[in-house]
Amino acid sequence: MTRPPGPPHEPEHHDDTSAVPAAPGGAPPPSETPAAGSAGPRPRGRSGQEPSDDPSGPAAPDHPDGVHRTVSPDGPDETGAPEDSGSAEDVEADGLIRFRDEVEKESEGERKERGRRGLIALVAGGSAVLVAAGLAGAFVLFKPLLSPQDFDGPGTVPVVVRIAPGASAGEIAETLVRAEVVASARSFVGAVERRGKENSLRPGHYRMRKRMAASMALDLLLSSQARIRKRVTLPEGLRAVQSVARLAKGSGLPAAEFARLAAAPAGLGLPPYANGAVEGFLFPATYEVEPSTAPRDLMRATVRRFKRAATRVDLEAGAGRLKITPREVVIVASIAQAEGGRVADYPKIARVIYNRLASRAKLEMDSTVMYGLGKHGIVASHAEIKRDTPYNTYMHPGLPPGPICNPGEAALRAALSPAKGDWYWFVTVDPARRITKFTDKESEFVKFRAELNKRLGQH
Repeated sequence: MTRPPGPPHEPEHHDDTSAVPAAPGGAPPPSETPAAGSAGPRPRGRSGQEPSDDPSGPAAPDHPDGVHRTVSPDGPDETGAPEDSGSAEDVEADGLIRFRDEVEKESEGERKERGRRGLIALVAGGSAVLVAAGLAGAFVLFKPLLSPQDFDGPGTVPVVVRIAPGASAGEIAETLVRAEVVASARSFVGAVERRGKENSLRPGHYRMRKRMAASMALDLLLSSQARIRKRVTLPEGLRAVQSVARLAKGSGLPAAEFARLAAAPAGLGLPPYANGAVEGFLFPATYEVEPSTAPRDLMRATVRRFKRAATRVDLEAGAGRLKITPREVVIVASIAQAEGGRVADYPKIARVIYNRLASRAKLEMDSTVMYGLGKHGIVASHAEIKRDTPYNTYMHPGLPPGPICNPGEAALRAALSPAKGDWYWFVTVDPARRITKFTDKESEFVKFRAELNKRLGQH
């Protein structure tokens, strides 16, 4: 950068008498020291020069208006100026007098004035240089903001980038810069802002490329193809053991770790009314598994998803209105879910359960019997019905001790808002098409049961 000029200095003055011409007749030049009784500096004419030391006589004094007057041969003019001895050719057309032989000398004041003008010019010139240098420096400094550095093209070698949960566009940009995906954070943030995608960026692992144009990097982050993840779907009605096996298989994570967590779920965040068991609380949904996901993370995600559903359906308050516990709501929902049928049938199944509980009758649900035996199905044989387990509702009154599967949100809503009706029995007469019939007469129930057994080829 150009160094700024130093402090101004007054121009040097020298008492050099050699610059003053000799007086006529070879007399030595007059002294610079004013004569005794002098009133001050010698007067100057309009031209800004000092009057000549010509012995022929003094020049006419300045008129108050700053203009020399011509002098009449008869004597002084009206101003009282003495007669001028200058020749006629010295008189210019505009009435001004100029002496050709006058010595043009600078006074000390003029020299100072000229020095100041030179200094001003120097400072002005230096200032211009400084301004130009400053503008150049400012351009270099602010160029990344005005035109951020960016790469061209789709990039080179592949690289995996992890976007942390809750990261802002600026934080994501810094992550991409560290991975050499984009040239500058500002170029990426600018691309995000121009396209209004601040709320469209999602956490996860992404397959990116080094040295990408910021706009292309944004395209990849918004594309589902670039994201490295697996998806695991838990359908409604799976038992906990089935859900755990599916989570392990879909994620590729150790099945033994999932089994251990299901058996000792203290750190999974279960609600208090789960009584320390995962059955009924591994919510059916689709889960995304990132490369950094651990079995505990995935199990906790299913429990968090249950809690969200419970909040949406207002499970605890709804249980209070029904005068049952939240856990009992989940148990009723699990039976409605396990018995099959269509979603529209769930509120009716819940009503049958509540009607039988109100009359203190046994539930006599085949689905609970099969769960207690570790078997699957909704039709229990005579031998199976006679086997005693805590879940055999043919033998034990009331609800079973816990949920028999993981119900979805529709089943939870049905348990909280059962249909109105006097039904006391129901039979899914056509499991393949999920056709369920309801009745409040035992004779009709016997007919429905026979219809199901005939369809299943049983007697």
